[in-house]
Amino acid sequence: MNVRLNLFSRLFLGYFFLLVLASGMSVYSILQLGKVMDVTNSIIMVDNSLISFHKDMTDALLSETRYEKKYLIVQDRALYRGFLKSRAEFEHSLGQARALGAGTTVRDALDKAEDHHLIYWSLFKEEAEYLKAGRPYDRVWYDKEKERAANAVIRELIKVRLRSQENIYDKVKDLSEAGKRARTIAMSVSAAMLLFGILLAVWITRSITRPLTVMQKKTRDIADGVFEADLKLPSPPEIGELAQAFNTMCSKLKEVDRMKSDFFSLMSHELRTPLTSIKEGTNLFLEGCCGEVTEKQKKLLTIIAEESNRLIGLVNSVLDLSKLESGMLAFNFGKANLSPLIERVVKEVGPLAEAKHIRITREVGDLPPLTMDTERMLQVLRNLIGNALKFTPRGGTVSVIARRGEKAVIVSVGDTGPGIPREHANAIFDKFRQIPGTGRLPGTGLGLAIVKHIIQAHGGSVWVESEAGSGSTFIFQLPA
Repeated sequence: MNVRLNLFSRLFLGYFFLLVLASGMSVYSILQLGKVMDVTNSIIMVDNSLISFHKDMTDALLSETRYEKKYLIVQDRALYRGFLKSRAEFEHSLGQARALGAGTTVRDALDKAEDHHLIYWSLFKEEAEYLKAGRPYDRVWYDKEKERAANAVIRELIKVRLRSQENIYDKVKDLSEAGKRARTIAMSVSAAMLLFGILLAVWITRSITRPLTVMQKKTRDIADGVFEADLKLPSPPEIGELAQAFNTMCSKLKEVDRMKSDFFSLMSHELRTPLTSIKEGTNLFLEGCCGEVTEKQKKLLTIIAEESNRLIGLVNSVLDLSKLESGMLAFNFGKANLSPLIERVVKEVGPLAEAKHIRITREVGDLPPLTMDTERMLQVLRNLIGNALKFTPRGGTVSVIARRGEKAVIVSVGDTGPGIPREHANAIFDKFRQIPGTGRLPGTGLGLAIVKHIIQAHGGSVWVESEAGSGSTFIFQLPA
């Protein structure tokens, strides 16, 4: 209980001091942020809005001139209404710009823009009256005067925009200077807080995080199937009891895993004999040793024979994996070359590749002799190349590459199948695991687990490089 109280007190006091320091820094930051927000709001609500209104008024004025010229030519009432609408938009934007409460320079420019716009409007009205009455008038003079008034409006609006941009620049400059001052103070305070916080955090958490890190690693070992009950931690009683619970769990899991392996091994032995008898009996029926067989009976017997072969293969895989996991599978190591084994397996799967119109490419370099069990290495190659053919769609490609590395022979088997999602790449070699999203093709999920055990027994390693939708490449290397 004292240890628990001690732990709680240290955590509470440490967090309390850090909270006080953080609160002081937060108050200072809030005050500075308040000043920044005031200036920022001024930029957004006044200066940026003026620039936006400048664009709106310019667009409205240009729209007025377009409608006005077209109307004076064709005298269409729809064009006149468009002119009036553009004029209303100009005046609306002008009123909103005035309501922002900008400086004297901006207000003067807006007043002049309004005056010139009124001149432009009066000129247009006079010219429209002349046209309506059918009286002659000096059209060239009116065009020049209207253009002069419109240009004057645009000049005044440009002054508004330039003044707003100058205001933005000045305010941003002030913000930059204030930011520099605040940064200097904040860096000094933050450095002191950081140093104090680091020392405090190290002092508080060292006795907690170290045993938790060890337990985290132990959890990964359990996930990988390593159930050794060897967790010993110099830690407070609470964590020590948790470590003991981990050890108890590992012992139970190890016992359950052993019982499971024994069960699979026993069932495999018991199933193999009757399955072999069923297979041989079916073959005898198919060969006509027990009398004439009709075509319908042959089809049923062929199905039974195929399923018997599949079950025998599954039983053999389970038995091999059980022996590999328990270390009871004997290996016959000897010097041999890998190249002929690759050629042999490629020839074996050739008919299946032709049936699916899959092209198998191979690139085998000059490989040195290896110390290996040739039968088990054939099993590895059959599993990898067979999987590649199974998951490659019709018309795809399977590539087999073997090359000599610096201190190893590296073999890769690639396909153009659906690929494996990155989050499942580590679990693909677990037994009875099939990755979702790969087409749900039939299988036991034992082939890659057997491959991993055989390669590791040869002192090598195996892994997969893949992404969903871009195929997969299974790679293994053996010491040369």
